[in-house]
Amino acid sequence: MNNAYPNHVTIVDVSPRDGLQNESMTVPTAIKQALIEDLTKAGVKKIETTSFVSPKWVPQMGDNNELMTALAASRSDDVIYSVLVPNMRGFDDAILHRPDEVVIFASASETFSQKNINCSIDESIERFAPVAAAAKAQGIKVRGVISCTVGCPYEGEIDPNQVAYVTKRLVEIGAEQIGIADTIGVGTPIKVKKALAAALEYIDIAHISGHFHDTYGQALSNTLAALEMGVNEFDTSVAGLGGCPYAKGATGNVATEDVVYMLHGMGIETGIDLDKLVVAGERISEFLGRRNDSNVARALINKRSA
Repeated sequence: MNNAYPNHVTIVDVSPRDGLQNESMTVPTAIKQALIEDLTKAGVKKIETTSFVSPKWVPQMGDNNELMTALAASRSDDVIYSVLVPNMRGFDDAILHRPDEVVIFASASETFSQKNINCSIDESIERFAPVAAAAKAQGIKVRGVISCTVGCPYEGEIDPNQVAYVTKRLVEIGAEQIGIADTIGVGTPIKVKKALAAALEYIDIAHISGHFHDTYGQALSNTLAALEMGVNEFDTSVAGLGGCPYAKGATGNVATEDVVYMLHGMGIETGIDLDKLVVAGERISEFLGRRNDSNVARALINKRSA
């Protein structure tokens, strides 16, 4: 095995938030809770549970308080429960539930920032500065995710210098971890490596995570490219759930099952039980009435039924 690869990778399953946020049907709180509990049973140690955004903008996340309250009884001490927080109002609501981590976000594309959150990149970071400060004051981790790091639906290819700039700004306001996201899934390995290298100007590789969509079928290739650089944390979504409501045509995040299968096949530990993970993906896919978008899950299910 290539010694450059990490021995252990942390999987952040984003399906309860990023995966479900643009499903057209309203997913009941109990179903979201069951999904999160299924993921923890499978050994996932980091879960993006919900977002404290206005239900006017993302109706699916309107039950954030109810979900976090429901989870309180079953929360596991060794699992990090993250919440996305867009502003101080969201933070004030989120803090009542003591999340382990708050996620703030900015875009490497000026146009995407305007279309997504109606403000410039700099304005968005200024808006997040008090959130990051308040979280750190309460001992809560802060992760900054940068969308559109290799491509944008409006601007096309993104200059890696933009990624470096946004990384610098997010680190300055207190982000301890930076997620490099290919929001519309147009990235290829060399482009992803350039985006990661740009972020590395301002933060250590140990504090960078990858978030790759599979729109063009490149997510596993891009994950491998990031692994080669030493990245040891990745956002994935069970059953390949999700997309981006503000990025037309952006299909799901890479399936957690596919990434875990690849990592285990490379001798890299995740602490995740693949069979239990497949069950989690099947249960939520059945509820949503949609095909499981994980190739690995479908292969294993077909193998069992055969």
